[in-house]
Amino acid sequence: MNTETFDVDRPGRADALVAEHLGISRTKAAQWCTLGVVRAGPNSDALEVVGKSTKIALGSRLVIEIPEEPDPLDVKVEIVAGLNVIADEHDYVVVDKPAGVAAHPSPGWSGPTVVGGLAGLGYRISTSGAAERQGIVHRLDVGTSGLMVVATTEHAYTALKNAFRDRTPKKIYHTIVQGLPDPLNGTIDAPIGRHPGHDWKFTVLEGGRDSITHYKTLEAFGPATLVEVTLETGRTHQIRVHFSGMNHPCIGDLTYGADPTQAAELGLTRQWLHAHQLGFEHPGTGEWVEYHSDYQPDLSYALSVLRGERLDS
Repeated sequence: MNTETFDVDRPGRADALVAEHLGISRTKAAQWCTLGVVRAGPNSDALEVVGKSTKIALGSRLVIEIPEEPDPLDVKVEIVAGLNVIADEHDYVVVDKPAGVAAHPSPGWSGPTVVGGLAGLGYRISTSGAAERQGIVHRLDVGTSGLMVVATTEHAYTALKNAFRDRTPKKIYHTIVQGLPDPLNGTIDAPIGRHPGHDWKFTVLEGGRDSITHYKTLEAFGPATLVEVTLETGRTHQIRVHFSGMNHPCIGDLTYGADPTQAAELGLTRQWLHAHQLGFEHPGTGEWVEYHSDYQPDLSYALSVLRGERLDS
């Protein structure tokens, strides 16, 4: 375990000072404070463990015992419950991803991943791309369920990566949004960029990347509407951001302004958003292929409640 020691040249919160001095995120600095590895005092002989919000006085000595952490980008071979392979081709596999699973390892994420789950099932995926993203040609948010294609050969990785870059695959999502969109069918053409106040959120932002979402209403329930969404672009959180920008966030999506009371009434702990259909040119044969995915149980339950259907007790 490495130790960092420095004298405080301006007063401030412990987590802010640690983050600034070590060049790490405020979140990680706060986690280290919670672990009890940050101490402060007037000198090295009078140090006490401090919490993340502890005010550190000017001239204090701050000592951080940096914890050893596993590389967050290491691929962990694991069995991922609910991760189903629905197509097993020579060049690719198509998976039906459950919510709560990330596409690949990333800093700050310690949960299950599609990459790790496929490795656990014995699949050899393409080694192209960054080590932690091998075979990944597109992604779904952790809280979004549904279809993903993963390349298993180098040729397929290149072909599929180019296809998604050129926007030729057909990606159809179903989501339930709060209220009733106006118009009922339409296109949202609004640039998306990183939220200036939250480094983990995105927003409609002048100067952001071009982002185009087409939608049509499938069913209207009054307090919510089931819509089908087709993407021209594939920005991070695109559907969630665009509907939030219309003041019709995806129900259950508390990050982007959804009503927590409504989410609780529908039994949702994540956004009602599902990658329902995926089509693309087969990288080996050139034929057009399409795949479909049924709603996950939590989404089906919420939809049944909105429809007023009788539910089994």
